[in-house]
Amino acid sequence: MLRDMLKMSSLFVRTLREDPADAEVASHKLLVRGGYIRRVAPGIYTWLPLGLRVFRKVENVVREEMDRAGAQEVLLPALLPREPYEATNRWSEYGATLFTLKDRKEGDYLLGPTHEEMFTLTVKDMYSSYKDLPLTLYQIQTKYRDEARPRAGIIRSRAFSMKDAYSFDIDDEGLAASYDNMRVAYQRIFDRLGLPYVICSAMSGAMGGSRSEEFLYPTPIGEDTFVRSAGGYAANVEAVTTPELPEVSFENVPAPEIVHTPDAATIEALIDVCNEVKPREGEPWQASDTLKNVVVTATHPDGEREVLVIGVPGDREVDMKRVEAALSPAEVDMASEDDLKKYPELVAGYIGPEVIGPQSERRATAEEGELPLRYLLDPHIARGSAWITGANKAEHHVFNLVYGRDFEADGTIEAAEVRAGDLAPDGSGELELARGIEIGHIFALGRKYAEALDLTVLDQNGKTTVVTMGSYGIGVSRVMAALAEEYHDEKGLVWPEEIAPAKVHILATGKGDELFDTAHGIAEELEKAGVEVLYDDRRKVSAGVKFADYELLGIPYAIVVGRGLQEGNVEIRVRAEGTSEDVPVSDAVTRLLDIL
Repeated sequence: MLRDMLKMSSLFVRTLREDPADAEVASHKLLVRGGYIRRVAPGIYTWLPLGLRVFRKVENVVREEMDRAGAQEVLLPALLPREPYEATNRWSEYGATLFTLKDRKEGDYLLGPTHEEMFTLTVKDMYSSYKDLPLTLYQIQTKYRDEARPRAGIIRSRAFSMKDAYSFDIDDEGLAASYDNMRVAYQRIFDRLGLPYVICSAMSGAMGGSRSEEFLYPTPIGEDTFVRSAGGYAANVEAVTTPELPEVSFENVPAPEIVHTPDAATIEALIDVCNEVKPREGEPWQASDTLKNVVVTATHPDGEREVLVIGVPGDREVDMKRVEAALSPAEVDMASEDDLKKYPELVAGYIGPEVIGPQSERRATAEEGELPLRYLLDPHIARGSAWITGANKAEHHVFNLVYGRDFEADGTIEAAEVRAGDLAPDGSGELELARGIEIGHIFALGRKYAEALDLTVLDQNGKTTVVTMGSYGIGVSRVMAALAEEYHDEKGLVWPEEIAPAKVHILATGKGDELFDTAHGIAEELEKAGVEVLYDDRRKVSAGVKFADYELLGIPYAIVVGRGLQEGNVEIRVRAEGTSEDVPVSDAVTRLLDIL
C-alpha cells in the first residue's frame, strides 16, 4: 500500500448535496459542495485538502512560468509598518479597504493589500548600481482588503492569494522590455491553465503608472465590463476614451429661450413636454438633444467631501465606475439631499450649467480657500453644440444653450456609459460589450514608488538615477475560481488535467473483497506509474453516492470496478466527455495510460 494514496475513507472531506445558502455563482456552490473550501466569515475561507491540492497546482504553473521568465521568488511579510505607505500616500488613499491595527506599543501596522513599497525598500537595501539591473522579483502571498461587499466565494474575498511581481530597470526602455516579458509570461500561464482571457487596456487607479492592462476571464458573472471591437481593440469600460468631437458651428443657433415645461423632471417626461409645447420642424426632439446634469460627491483620501456636477447627453446614463476611475483615489457617490441643501441654486430635476460653470455667480463671489462647485462635461458634449437643459427654476428648461457661447465648464470627464455600437477610440470598428473577471493586471509604474522611497542607483556615468518599476499581479485563488466557472456542468466540477486534485478517480461499487482488492490493485499500479489517484474505498456507501461524488469532485478520469468484474471487465469514464468504455481488468492501467 502506498502511503500517499488519496482515499475517500480517510480524506478530510464532506460533500454536500444542496447548494450553500449564500452561494450565488457556480464556482462558489461547487467548491463548497465538493469540500474544496469552507466559509469562516464573510470573504474569508479555509482551504481543505482537495482545494489546497488544486490551488497548489495553479500556483505551480504560475511559479514555473515566472521562473522561466527570469523572475526570482522571495517572500515578504503580510504584516507591514505604516511608514512606507505614508511615504507613498497609500495609507490614506486606500481608505476603508485597508486593514489596519496597532501593536502593544501603539505602533501602526497594516495587513498588506499589495507590496510595491516593501519590494522597493528591499531592493533599495541591497542594490546601488545600474550593473545590478534589470531585476524582477515576485512572491505568492496572502493579501488583505476589507471589501465592502465580498461575494462569489473566493472570486471577491477579503483574504486572498496573489502572485505579485515587480521589475526594476535603469530607464524607460528597460521597463518596456520587462513589461513585455511579463505580458508574454501571463499569456503562457493562462494558456497552460486552459483559461480563456482577453487583454484589456485599463486604468492604473491608486497604483499609478503610465500603462496598465488587465487580463479578464470573459463570463456573464464578471464584475468588470469590458469592450472589444472586431479590429482588435479591447479595454475595461472604465478605460474607454471617447473620440474627440470636432467643434460645432453655432452661427445659426438662436439665443437661449426659457420655456415652461411642467412635470418634466425626468428626461423621458421632458421630451414629451418639449414636443408638445415647442415642437421642432423636421424631426421630434429626442433625449440626445438634452443635456443632463448629475450631482455627485467625491470623498478624497483626506476625508474632504467635494460636490461636483457632471453633464452628459440625456440619452446616456452616468457610469459611476467610470467617474470613480477618473477621480481616483476619491470614492464617488450620488449627492444626498443634505449635499444639495448647501447649494440652493441647484434645483433638482432642472439643473442648468449657467449657475455652476466658471462663469457662475457662485464662482465669482467665492471666498478665498472655498472649494468651488466644479462643473465637468463628458466628451460627448462638443464645443459649440446647442442643448435643451435645466433653467435652474422648477418646471422650466432652456432651449438653444450653447457650450462655449452661453456656458463653460471646468474640464472634461469620461462619465457617460459606454454602449454597444459606439466607435472604438482607435477606429477599429464598433464596440461590443461583455463582462469578465479580472485574473491578472500588469502596470508600468514608472518612478512613483522609487521617488517616494528614494530608490536610486548610479548609472554608467556615475550619476544618481531613480529606478523605474513595473508591477504584475495574478489573483491565484481567483484564477482557481475562474477555472471552476469555466469547467463545470450541471452535475459538478470538470477539472482540466493539469490542475485536478488527482488524475483518476477509482470507484469500487459493490460488495465483496475481490471487487475492492481489484480496485486497490489498479490504484497502486497507477500510483507507481506516477498517476495521482483518488480511490473511493468506502465499503458502506452506495454506488449512487459514489457516482454523485465522482461527478461533483470533477476528477478527469474514472475507473469503475463494479458488476462488470464478473465478466473480467472494468469501466473507464472520461468526465469531460461523458463517455465510457469497458476494458479487461488486465488492460485497465495500460489503456488509461494510453489515454493520458
